Amino acid sequence: MNSIETRRSIRKYKPDEVSREVIEQLISAARLAPSAKNRQPWKFIVYTGAQKDSLLDVMEKSLQKEQTTHSLLPQSQSGLPDAFNTLKIMRTAPVIIIVMNTGGISPFEQIDSDSRITEICDTLSIGAAVQNILLRAEELSLGTLWIANTCYAYNDLTDFIGEKGQLACVIAIGYPDEAPAQRPRKPLSEILEYR
Repeated sequence: MNSIETRRSIRKYKPDEVSREVIEQLISAARLAPSAKNRQPWKFIVYTGAQKDSLLDVMEKSLQKEQTTHSLLPQSQSGLPDAFNTLKIMRTAPVIIIVMNTGGISPFEQIDSDSRITEICDTLSIGAAVQNILLRAEELSLGTLWIANTCYAYNDLTDFIGEKGQLACVIAIGYPDEAPAQRPRKPLSEILEYR
């Protein structure tokens, strides 16, 4: 419970490098997560240094394009300023981990009901793996930020990454340069019901 209670979303990072050994501890924690039918539908691609900069340059250009054309997510344009802010945060984090759903397809493609159920189950599985990363990072005194704002740059990012599957999310990782207070949580009375 301690890691669950002390974990925070970190948006300011020190420039200190995160070793491969530490990154592998995080991914080892992820691979222990439960998954639907034991499909283990995840792949983790680590970006650092110049490769990370190139990835984020692609994201920035794509966000600028989306700001002009509103073609990818026309009903969600109010979230673009936050996506640009997230990009700034990602630039300061020493490590970016791309999380792929190896069995998934682009969320902009239509799928049948059976495939949708599989996608939901795999997304839940990946969420469990991501949570394991976040909690293990907390134990290792690392800061993390789970990111979905890549959706505005989805096509350009997946083209750049060049990996089959669905871009599920991104995790920024580094040593924290802030200690935010816990954000409010809904009370049990609002989210729990017995029947």
